[in-house]
Amino acid sequence: MTIKRALISVSDKTGVIELAQGLNQLNITILSTGGTARLLQEAGITVTEVSDYTGFPEMLDGRVKTLHPKIHGGILARRNIPDHMSALEEANIPAIDLVVINLYPFSETIAKPDCSIEDAIENIDIGGPTLIRAAAKNYRHVTVATNPEDYAFLLTEIKSANGTIGLDHRFRLAQKAFSHTASYDSAISNYLTAIDVNNHHHTFPDQLNLNFSMRQALRYGENPHQAAAFYRDLAPAQGSLANYTQLQGKALSYNNIADTDTAWECVKTFDRPACVIVKHANPCGVATADTLLSAYQLAFATDTTSAFGGIIAFNHTLDGPTISAVIKQFVEVIVAPALTDEAKQILAQKENIRVLTAPLKSFNNQFDLKRVGGGILVQTPDSHNITVKELKVVTKVQPTAQQLQDFLFAWRVAKFIKSNAIVFCENGQTLGIGAGQMSRVDSARIATIKAQQANLALSNSVVASDAFFPFRDGLDVVVEAGAKAIIQPGGSVRDTEVIAAADEHGVAMVFSGIRHFRH
Repeated sequence: MTIKRALISVSDKTGVIELAQGLNQLNITILSTGGTARLLQEAGITVTEVSDYTGFPEMLDGRVKTLHPKIHGGILARRNIPDHMSALEEANIPAIDLVVINLYPFSETIAKPDCSIEDAIENIDIGGPTLIRAAAKNYRHVTVATNPEDYAFLLTEIKSANGTIGLDHRFRLAQKAFSHTASYDSAISNYLTAIDVNNHHHTFPDQLNLNFSMRQALRYGENPHQAAAFYRDLAPAQGSLANYTQLQGKALSYNNIADTDTAWECVKTFDRPACVIVKHANPCGVATADTLLSAYQLAFATDTTSAFGGIIAFNHTLDGPTISAVIKQFVEVIVAPALTDEAKQILAQKENIRVLTAPLKSFNNQFDLKRVGGGILVQTPDSHNITVKELKVVTKVQPTAQQLQDFLFAWRVAKFIKSNAIVFCENGQTLGIGAGQMSRVDSARIATIKAQQANLALSNSVVASDAFFPFRDGLDVVVEAGAKAIIQPGGSVRDTEVIAAADEHGVAMVFSGIRHFRH
């Protein structure tokens, strides 16, 4: 279908002048509205304003501009149906072959801290979604573009295809257009169902609409017989793993991404050079040090067996000496904010290792999601990082300055370990980790065994428990192993019994007042 007439009406003016200039050069008639028309006219582009075209002026402060039969008839007519074309001719309605639209900035408006409900309402586009849906519905005869990134392609295709756009391209653009309006309406619904008429906000909307775009198909799911794909937010935050760049290595699997996300989120919580090694959804070694190499060596020493085939994350630029040490062992994925040229050259010798970079910026998802049968669990993210001022000493023995720092380290690690979680540490190094047991005392025993297997002394260690000790037995296990200080949330009906046990052992214990279950 030869493109003879285009309608352009955009809020995001990116690239629109260049697009319109190209259409002018191809002798394509351009219709436009309001600010877009003025912008194009000022750029010396021949444009017909929609109000002049329809003979009906814009009204209601611009709320009504394109809602007119001469516009929608020209878009919706099916060119292969004689009755449709006769109806256009009788009504003196020319066909519109190309529709270039993007919508009022609703999401950007509601993101402003001082956004009022009136501001939000006025940024709900009416004519734009109607035009997009009309053009996308009639994709067999009309081309629709909603993203400035597609403008250059449009011009190239029109020039190379004798003024037409291929059906396959029109269909793909229509798919993108319907996705665009779906996400727009979702944002409106999420906003409006999370407030009342007085603009009082609630934590959760009454109807939660989620929109993600496919980043890539994955090799398989948790198991090879399961298909899988990775979808990401339409506008993922910079510090999120979704913005990764893969520098080398085999294709990523479902488990690769899930475990890498755990490692990445954990390592980002530290300022000093840090390394986190994750295996099967749990950190098996974490350390901070003066250098990345030292941090890696300390993290690896926690559990050399589990680290085999693990995911390794760093929070500073990955250098040659560190990567030389890492690749002595089998590793699935390495992620860091950046790599030196030397590190890249060394890794090139191990072409199967998946190497990712991602921006090192703190962020939190708006919600954490977990699928269950017939529904979805939604919660705010566990983003709390404890400070020394929040710790409450509950024992006769006071923690030392070093133990206080180890409390903060161990507590950050425990947040990323499946419950029940027990973490031994000392001087910014994990010594033994117990994860995912039904009994807290069993997690304590496993953490002790892990340290013994690694020949790491626990005689001066600090222990973090992600939730309270329901009985004294768990505390007895870690103290008998060598722990000298314990951090736990507190809140058990047997807190008095557990505190008495700590005093009996002559160890320090603090309550954090916050729990870190991770299921």
